[in-house]
Amino acid sequence: MTTHVLSLLVEDKPGLLTRVAGLFARRGFNIESLAVGVTEVPGLSRITVVVDVDELPLEQVTKQLNKLINVIKIVELDPSSSVQREHMLVKVRADNASRSNVLEVVNLFRGSVVDYAPDALVIEITGDKGKVDAFLKAIEPFGIRELAQSGLVALGRGSKSITERVMRG
Repeated sequence: MTTHVLSLLVEDKPGLLTRVAGLFARRGFNIESLAVGVTEVPGLSRITVVVDVDELPLEQVTKQLNKLINVIKIVELDPSSSVQREHMLVKVRADNASRSNVLEVVNLFRGSVVDYAPDALVIEITGDKGKVDAFLKAIEPFGIRELAQSGLVALGRGSKSITERVMRG
């Protein structure tokens, strides 16, 4: 099995996300990551789906997704030709004795402290999966109290846009 990142351009319609996720569920695919957000075109959203599946079953799901009336376009994004990022907030134990060591790790990974308490820090980190995983491993010894992570978001490299033709016409 291989990890695939699909970027779907869709119309903002109630229930569409459920129908998209349902197509994967009916095939027994586990969605590893799912992110939805607005695009630069009013009325359109981008759904980024990460799944770990074989090529042929994915092709069948892609064909079924294309049949959904509110799906405008589907693109598979190759890691080498796209920018892929995850976003995470992590609450870490940080008392007077450990705070400077925690901050050293945060700086090493170019993270940001977004909330301060006498015994904890909330840290924001953004990067590819490798960076985010490495940060978690480095910060874990201090004691992770809470964690929230976004789904992967991705855009193709270069000047082309998934919304290019939609905007023109």
